[in-house]
Amino acid sequence: MNTTDMETITVEATVNAAVEKVWNFWNAPEHIVKWCSPSPDWHTPRAENDLRAGGKFLSRMEAKDGSFGFDFEGIYDEVKTNGRIAYTIT
Repeated sequence: MNTTDMETITVEATVNAAVEKVWNFWNAPEHIVKWCSPSPDWHTPRAENDLRAGGKFLSRMEAKDGSFGFDFEGIYDEVKTNGRIAYTIT
């Protein structure tokens, strides 16, 4: 694949809870730091979220042993409250 080619990735999940509750847990920084980690050896000590089109988000992910860390960040392209989020990773 040419590095200028872009693929669209769509992620869908079914959660047995009220949409408003799921929306809050998915988007509120105080909740993001509790669930956003790729494995038990990692954690997310900091999260920021400006949930609006053009707004930025950032989740700081770090290995618990301190060996590595990175910022997962992007800009929202579209936000429809309780319905849809589209973003570009920066």
